[in-house]
Amino acid sequence: MLIRDENAADVDAIRDLTRAAFEPMPFSSNTEARIVDDLRASGDLTISLVAEEHGEVVGHVAFSPVAVDGVHGGWFGLGPISVKPDRQRQGIGKALILRGLDLLRERGAAGCALVGSPEIYGRVGFESDGRLRYADIDPKFVQRIVLRGEAPSGILKFAPAFEQ
Repeated sequence: MLIRDENAADVDAIRDLTRAAFEPMPFSSNTEARIVDDLRASGDLTISLVAEEHGEVVGHVAFSPVAVDGVHGGWFGLGPISVKPDRQRQGIGKALILRGLDLLRERGAAGCALVGSPEIYGRVGFESDGRLRYADIDPKFVQRIVLRGEAPSGILKFAPAFEQ
């Protein structure tokens, strides 16, 4: 498996993959593909990686700027992350996340935040101390990984593409 930056030829494959990955998920609003497209169009798609096998895109992860209490402070959000349905639970998503976090670290980012399952994202180092909040979501699902400095406290705000 090759993990690499997305390129222009990947855009349709990423859109199709994202739709297929989220369509059966009960928590999905089926807006994830649009979010990736909107992040790209607005310039907020800071890191966009694909996992490729035999010329096929089988996974994708997006990282975009976030603010805590209105301050960016070098923090980024993880997501959406998509893996081809018949390839899920094989380590592709984890590999994409870890590579993205390495790139954020190399770029001097302070950290990364997400809203998601503690059981899943805890495996790659994300955690919640309840001090980071997002909308009315239970704080245990609002997680972060500190890459440098202190853990943030306050209200998390994702890029505008997530708010539409």
